[in-house]
Amino acid sequence: MTESNDIPDTPLFDRAGSIRGYRLNKMAMALGDPANRAAFKQDEAAFLDRFDLSDAEKAAVRARDWHEMVRLGGNLFFILKISAVDPVPITQIGAAQAGMAHDDFLKHRLGKT
Repeated sequence: MTESNDIPDTPLFDRAGSIRGYRLNKMAMALGDPANRAAFKQDEAAFLDRFDLSDAEKAAVRARDWHEMVRLGGNLFFILKISAVDPVPITQIGAAQAGMAHDDFLKHRLGKT
């Protein structure tokens, strides 16, 4: 039996993803510190520059493109720290991950009307 890591439309967070997303995850984990959250809010671009993020990583963070951050190697549990700065409802992030509008996600995935 051959084991496959290919799950359609799902970025796999494996060793390669961890290495690829190291800077992005390090930046997100830094937001656990109140001083870093304040710095992020005050000048997001300067804060992102401190972690030597790629242009694609910076663009994904600025756009709050949760799916893209995960695709770039972000660990969802780490990048959720960004949502504590905005704040963004966890259901909105779930909707983005599922490729659904927030209202549709609430209705179809959580049964809320």
